[in-house]
Amino acid sequence: MSAMDGRLTRIGIFYDGNFFFHVSNFYHYHHERRARVSIGGLHAFVRQQVADCENTDPRYCQIVDAHYFRGRLRAADADDRDLLYKERVFDDVLVREGVTTHYLPLSREGEKGIDVWLALEAFELANSKRFDVIVLVVCDGDFLPLVRKLNALGTRVMVLGWDFRYVDPNNVERETRTAQVLLDEVTYPVMMHPIIEDRARQRDPLIAGLFVPRKEYGSSPTIPRPALVAPEGGPLSTGTGSIQTLKSGYGFIAADQGGPNLFFFHEDVKGTDFLELKIGDRVLYVVGQNDRGPCAKEVRRLAASAG
Repeated sequence: MSAMDGRLTRIGIFYDGNFFFHVSNFYHYHHERRARVSIGGLHAFVRQQVADCENTDPRYCQIVDAHYFRGRLRAADADDRDLLYKERVFDDVLVREGVTTHYLPLSREGEKGIDVWLALEAFELANSKRFDVIVLVVCDGDFLPLVRKLNALGTRVMVLGWDFRYVDPNNVERETRTAQVLLDEVTYPVMMHPIIEDRARQRDPLIAGLFVPRKEYGSSPTIPRPALVAPEGGPLSTGTGSIQTLKSGYGFIAADQGGPNLFFFHEDVKGTDFLELKIGDRVLYVVGQNDRGPCAKEVRRLAASAG
């Protein structure tokens, strides 16, 4: 099909929200770009990518349905109001980009039922709305039955996949890979990391547009510090110190009371963005524990002393 016949290529896009958030965190905290993935930029990229695959004009490729699936904490269970604010900000982004959200409350075991819900919704909508192309932002091989069902409907399937490595909160290297079985069976497998890393496309507006400019991040309002509760009723130990080291997504604090430097992960920073921290910043923290020993939790930057 070419653009000359004037037919619209109707695109539906379905996000595994946990995977998308994981990818966005990688680029925000661990990659040299230090930026989150832009929903609007990703949609523009998808339209162009579908146009290239379908040999048509991007004007004739439109995202007519977009859905985002993720488990999240209930407000009553969240002890960090800053986290709730950031979730609301991202909800606003999804609404602005016309993405329908589907949330299930997180249980103690984590996400339950999200993948099944995504698969059922994608298949039902593909059957009723007859998308020409469905784009899946997923990595799990559990979505293979969905891909096969969509193939049976005659719906062409594109998967946006990523492979990358990163360091977890315990300073252990981890790897994320998109399941090969998905890439083997979809119509259009698109691995994003080599496209983003392609030096020949560094000035391509579509690639630059995949990331949110720092100036658009905004900052959260001043939020009162939540009450800190000691685990299992034990004594709560807090401390102050200075940031000694900052790496990609983690750092170390030199405690005022001495002893070994304390490790902290980007998700342990409260009230400010990890990327706004600087070596030498004074911080308040709660002493926690990981499998390597003491670490810092609930890390909060202290205001600089006047004069």
